[in-house]
Amino acid sequence: MIIFLRCVSCDKKFDFSKIRYRCDCGEVLEVERSDFLSLKGKISTKLFDTRWKSRQFPYQSGVWRYKEFLFPIDGKYIITRPEGNTNLYNVGKSISNKIGKFTNVDFLYLKHEGENPTGSFKDRGMTVGISYAKLLGVKAVACASTGNTSSSLASYAALAEIPCFVFLPKGRVSSSKLAQSIAYGATNIEIDGDFDEAMSIVEKICNQFHIYLLNSINPLRLEGQKTIVYELLQQLNWKIPNWVVLPGGNLGNASSLGRGLKDLKEVGIIDKFPRIAVIQAHGANPFYRSYKGDFKYRHTMNADTLASAIKIGNPVSFLRAKKAILETNGVVEEVTDQEILEAKKIIDTSGIGCEPASATCVAGIKKLVKKTIIKKSDVVVGVLTGHILKDPENILPSKEKFLRNVQGTTLPHIVSKLLA
Repeated sequence: MIIFLRCVSCDKKFDFSKIRYRCDCGEVLEVERSDFLSLKGKISTKLFDTRWKSRQFPYQSGVWRYKEFLFPIDGKYIITRPEGNTNLYNVGKSISNKIGKFTNVDFLYLKHEGENPTGSFKDRGMTVGISYAKLLGVKAVACASTGNTSSSLASYAALAEIPCFVFLPKGRVSSSKLAQSIAYGATNIEIDGDFDEAMSIVEKICNQFHIYLLNSINPLRLEGQKTIVYELLQQLNWKIPNWVVLPGGNLGNASSLGRGLKDLKEVGIIDKFPRIAVIQAHGANPFYRSYKGDFKYRHTMNADTLASAIKIGNPVSFLRAKKAILETNGVVEEVTDQEILEAKKIIDTSGIGCEPASATCVAGIKKLVKKTIIKKSDVVVGVLTGHILKDPENILPSKEKFLRNVQGTTLPHIVSKLLA
């Protein structure tokens, strides 16, 4: 097996064993394997189905279950909690679910990555990134974050006993996400500026002090995240949906989704791609703007949205995500903060719940159905990326559901009125 790093822009190749995040041309890299075609017919769905309920290390992980699609590593270096194994909820209109009615989609599923150990999809990439860091014997790890990456890195670094530094945009990280990285023992460094400025700073610091960078600029992170699509297809009995819809921020998930589908097709597990739809918040929509201009120009912006997890104006994985959209005949859409909150309320009151950024995908599905891009009879999978408690500041108590200063003598009357 030959593994190497390849530039997504100029195709230049680099040694996989050397730490590198960018090509000489400045663009990001992908992990490539020379033997995927030779694996055709040797890897089957039966292998992964056999491992599905395994308690054997490392197959109890919803990432390492698919280790044939990852880089080879001795089990002694694998750091897993375990992650993955997240639920795929059937919420379609065909079963009279309120989310299906809201979106007007008969066959709708939600893959809830907020059910990962630290509450977001980041754990899938972090188990791979930290395991490789353990193999390399790095002295420290670091990331810039709006909160989810820092929570995940802090946890996995603590498990691996590797010092961790997280760079956070001051005043722009929710209290719950900040509490996680503090509790896990990371050194938290606030930066005056937004995520994109924090990302620029951490990249320079990591290069200067030889700290291992574990943002999605690191191609190993995306290797772990591509297992989302492996698992959701397995949960659908390997039947391919018409659409997979997900939020777009730094675009690592869109990139890894496209790459995961390509890997599955190369080994013969699938013979076609679902279409990918990336949904951005209106106030943080550089990828949408570029898409509307046929990707002739790479837009950047000062992001502003209540969906803090996708509040990014210069996504690192732009070219990788562009490739995923083009290869799957995908689309990019935008939704307003108000549309995000409306979708979040529906998801929350259905008993599933998610953070605001996750609700972007459901808001986007509703909009794409209205535009007749998604048909109501299509099989659609939406990816919820974060847990409901990730951004509690946006859960505002409503007058009907949060009654203050109720006196005991009036309580029976109030309850009776509410039940009427």
